[in-house]
Amino acid sequence: MAEHARRNSSLLLDEQLCFALYAASRAVTQLYRPLLDELGLTYPQYLVMLVLWERDRATIGDLAVALELDHGTLSPLLKRLEAAGLLERRRRTDDERVVDVVLTAAGRALKERAAAVPEVIVDAYGVDTEEFDRLRVRLRELTRSVAAASESHERRLRP
Repeated sequence: MAEHARRNSSLLLDEQLCFALYAASRAVTQLYRPLLDELGLTYPQYLVMLVLWERDRATIGDLAVALELDHGTLSPLLKRLEAAGLLERRRRTDDERVVDVVLTAAGRALKERAAAVPEVIVDAYGVDTEEFDRLRVRLRELTRSVAAASESHERRLRP
């Protein structure tokens, strides 16, 4: 028990889960960079395209939820992707507050060129399919847990 408590409250860098997550995230993002450069995308733009390749269209709100991004972060990404001719933003005629994001033909065609990216990345992880699935599930659980703790902490700090 004392070892568990010591590790959880340690100020040693090598014992920080947050640092391990940060270093892993940076390494994965660096692996993506040359692959996405060939597609003319940044990593956040690639994430937007993944959602649109899956759905073909989404509202800005849908994208914000799926990518866990705020509108202020998402809007410049969409603007650059639209300038590149990969998508269009269209206000709905029945409700002008809602903006649909729709792939263009060029955006749909880019999917074929991007098809090899996931395999390169997954191979670099060096884990089998079972471990990959467990790791992805555990990271999603960790994200939800930390987000809930953060919200709870913010509520306590509000006057």
